[in-house]
Amino acid sequence: MKRELSVPGIAYGGDYNPEQWPEEVWAEDMRLMREAGVTMVSVGIFSWALLEPSEGAYDFSLLDRVLDLLHTHGIAADLATPTAAPPAWFFHAHPEALPVDKDGRTLSYGSRQTFCPSSPAYREAALRMARALAGRYADHPALVMWHVHNEYGCHNAECYCDESAAAFRRWLRERYADDLTALNDAWGTRFWSQWYYDWDEILPPRPTGAVPNPTHQLDWRRFCSDELLSLYEAERRVLLDAAPSIPATTNFMVMYNFDALDYWRWAPKLDIVSNDHYLQSADPESEIDVALSGDLVRSLAGGPWLLMEHSTGAVNWQPVNRAKRPGELRRNALAHVARGADGIAYFQWRAAKAGAEQWHSAMLPHAGTDSRIWRDVVRLGADLRALAEVRGSVGTAEVAIVWDWNARWAMELPSQPSAELRFHDLVRTWYEPLWRAGVAVDFVRPDADLSAYRLVLAPSLYLVDDTGAANLTGFVERGGTLAVGFHSGAVDENCHVRLGGYPGAFREVLGVRTDELFPLLPGESVGLSSGGRGTLWSERVRPAGAETVASYTGGPLSGVPAVTRHAHGAGVAWYLATLPDPETLTGLLDRIRGEAGVKPVRSTPRGVEAVLRRGPHADYLFLINHTDRPAHVAVASDATELLTGKPAPGAVSVPAGETAVVREPR
Repeated sequence: MKRELSVPGIAYGGDYNPEQWPEEVWAEDMRLMREAGVTMVSVGIFSWALLEPSEGAYDFSLLDRVLDLLHTHGIAADLATPTAAPPAWFFHAHPEALPVDKDGRTLSYGSRQTFCPSSPAYREAALRMARALAGRYADHPALVMWHVHNEYGCHNAECYCDESAAAFRRWLRERYADDLTALNDAWGTRFWSQWYYDWDEILPPRPTGAVPNPTHQLDWRRFCSDELLSLYEAERRVLLDAAPSIPATTNFMVMYNFDALDYWRWAPKLDIVSNDHYLQSADPESEIDVALSGDLVRSLAGGPWLLMEHSTGAVNWQPVNRAKRPGELRRNALAHVARGADGIAYFQWRAAKAGAEQWHSAMLPHAGTDSRIWRDVVRLGADLRALAEVRGSVGTAEVAIVWDWNARWAMELPSQPSAELRFHDLVRTWYEPLWRAGVAVDFVRPDADLSAYRLVLAPSLYLVDDTGAANLTGFVERGGTLAVGFHSGAVDENCHVRLGGYPGAFREVLGVRTDELFPLLPGESVGLSSGGRGTLWSERVRPAGAETVASYTGGPLSGVPAVTRHAHGAGVAWYLATLPDPETLTGLLDRIRGEAGVKPVRSTPRGVEAVLRRGPHADYLFLINHTDRPAHVAVASDATELLTGKPAPGAVSVPAGETAVVREPR
């Protein structure tokens, strides 16, 4: 049973860390939270050392006062188990719980997430803390959600200590049904004399003299994700026993720079999926990453979700941490709402004056209320109140992009045909033209139900199992349109090459066969007969039923197909055996989606993002203007612009850098 958040409307708030401030500041916090429209805050995330000053001795007096104060002022609490940051006394007593890096160095405590995920001492202490917290606050009137841990795997996704090695072996014995021969076959250990005769011979993929076994590394990534998931599930059970009706979440990190966890496996375990997302300062169009992340999180959640952390301005952990441009705070937040977020929260409420994150922006900045950030925070609070009716509405995509963490991990292992391939970059490259065109997108697993979609894109699916390959092939046979990117279908779930020619699992549905790969050097490109150029990759493709849409021009593959189209069953499958330049790729994807019958959400001027959420009685059209000029968009004759409350019969004007949200009754 999925438990729902009881906070009405679109929840609004951030991480609240009152323990960092004198108690006389708290009254001001409450007053300003109410001024900003804050309805929910996360508390206790990094408070373990204060809540348990010594083993088994608890002091909840500060947290008691904080929760009572929040309740008095009508602010709900998302109460965290503070297990992401064990206190110094714990490591002094249990140095064996410290993580060991790949090079065998034991890391010290003194920051957050410096524990081994497989440590029995850590698990025991974390569950003891969760049990004490749940026993005290399960019935507190401020409590509306449990916040389990914080950003699992952010700094300690992998530990290479002996305890982790033993846990890895236990995981492998379960995965391979205690059959060591099955593991040897899956790992291909006949190669380089790696055959294992005893489970105790197996170690984590520590540094070795040459290239390590790819399946060994892949199973290690799977284990590390599952090991952290087991910690979440253990804490969740403790909380559920104490408060059966209170939902629980943990904050994912679906963003460009994190790939440690297989969130398809995690998402079903959460009552409410939540996510942390931060912009990359060096990205000139970071709004595209906001959109991609939001679409992926909504897909993981299967509906609405919560943005648990974002930044009001600069972060503190990139080489250069730029402030947000005017209006960017609001555009970012409403873009997340457009893509399914039913709550917007920030790290953190009050900017810290000490500690590692003292230069990270906050809702209440160092400059106080006489600041642009504060004025934007207050304005956003009013916006979210005006959008209360949007809560619970869903997306409307007819296009799905295949996303798989196993494929990502496998393709980025060493000794590939090209070290230039990056899963996230390839997916974003295909996603971007759809975003610009205002085409709604979901993300799916390879084995997902695809019946709701007209078009499925697989920009990068190097690894795919037989079930996933058959599912995508069946989608085409039943009348769907599939487009596949190069180096997809190459290996099975064990990283074994699918023999007989590339692209392996997709040869039949694509109607092509490749016998040799010709990856391109950095900066190298190849001409295409349809115009434009291909980058990153080329290969010697031979049609086996497919028609050639574009060929390579010049070089060793001159005249060889680079883009093909194949009628298969009742549908059509396309293959892109290179990465076309952005303009050429946009033209191809426009043609592909046009043939599939996929239309944009709404026709808008370039630079105006259009996203639709569908409620039971109305559609909610979000129009986000990323340009420096006003835009005019046609809407329904009985439309209302919700942020202003004004009727918008037939058209709405969106000022430069601003956002409009239009209700169109059905």
